[in-house]
Amino acid sequence: LFPHVLVPPTFSQELKDKEQQKAAYEVDLDKHELPAWLAPLSAHKDNLTLLQGLSGKMCTTGHHSWCSSLGVFKANERVSSIRWATVDFELAKLFPSPLEHIELACFPLDGGNPRGSLNGIAQGFSARGPQQPNYAFGSPKVALQELFKSVSTSADERIRYQLERKVLDFVSRNESSRLNAVNGTEQAKIKRYSEAVDAIQERNRQVDLMTEVLRQHTPKLAEKYLNDEMTTLDRQAGHVEVLLAALISGLTNVVAFTIDELGHHYTGIPGLEAEKVNMHDVGHGKTIGGVAAEEIRARCEQYHMTLVDRIVTRLKSVHEGNGTMFDNTMILYFPDSGETHHSHGVEFPFVVLTGSNSPLDIARRYIRLPGYGQPGHKTLGNWYTTILNAFGNPTPHYGDLDAGLAKFNINQKGPIESLLRS
Repeated sequence: LFPHVLVPPTFSQELKDKEQQKAAYEVDLDKHELPAWLAPLSAHKDNLTLLQGLSGKMCTTGHHSWCSSLGVFKANERVSSIRWATVDFELAKLFPSPLEHIELACFPLDGGNPRGSLNGIAQGFSARGPQQPNYAFGSPKVALQELFKSVSTSADERIRYQLERKVLDFVSRNESSRLNAVNGTEQAKIKRYSEAVDAIQERNRQVDLMTEVLRQHTPKLAEKYLNDEMTTLDRQAGHVEVLLAALISGLTNVVAFTIDELGHHYTGIPGLEAEKVNMHDVGHGKTIGGVAAEEIRARCEQYHMTLVDRIVTRLKSVHEGNGTMFDNTMILYFPDSGETHHSHGVEFPFVVLTGSNSPLDIARRYIRLPGYGQPGHKTLGNWYTTILNAFGNPTPHYGDLDAGLAKFNINQKGPIESLLRS
């Protein structure tokens, strides 16, 4: 997601000059047209923020970021590189739910996170805690089966669910009895394992109490979303239906969705339906099927915005308290590794949608924060600290600091006060 594609086409030359200089400014979106790829969000302009200027050089950048852009630390494929819970899990702690957190993904076939499996359950981009990777659902069918298996209409699925419960009961008793037979490191390992099993059992207990609600909100996916073979765009749309069902039913309050990844081979792109588009080639500016790379990217991103529109529109239709579910929702859409194909992390552009009960004062604005090294420059760590502080976690600062900013005498710690409601 290149920063320049967020800039409204109706900006004056003065604003375009400021944009080129990465100078700080704010503009009311009411006075401007959205870029064409953002047009699907036009009906939600009152909730929309285009946020520019955040850096993340303390993260792993380049082709892939793994947990970096959600955790604000260097990470790689090794579990040992995960230093703490990613920000989405920190938010999940603030808003407890039976499943705590759900992650969905369109996995890559080469490079990046898990490779070679589109339809399975594999390591995702979130982390529960130090050395604790989260796992993501690769297909809508698998996500539906796993998340809503307690109310499945399939007799085989119901039997499997009951067998899993019995296995967990056995494991829990067995691990508890082993605790006294060992000591030291082994005891600590078994204790963590036993606690994890107990947590799963408690989650299942809470899910069982939701049976009627789950039956009411179990998504009825079209057959094309249940196939092992489907286009990327259908996979993304199917994931959105599962995501909405999980939120509306109350299974979770936080979802992470890796809508695509650099190593993913896209299918179903409008005008390129017969092509398998390698997004790494697009990153290198290759023309595919007679369509320029920038246009391929724009078509994909515009489709993403139709899905965001679907999420917002559906949540606005669900009553919650004195308003709707969307009143209490925030959506972040951003690149996992920065501003270019071979990124350096100097800028992470964000598309943000916030409901009317948001504690952040950002809606209906284009906000450019000071560019890298400029006085008042802010990082991903500042942004996530702002969000966590706003929603009830008083952490002084979330994430690592950028050693490269030290020479500019920039205070990197704390929230971005100008984005908080006074």
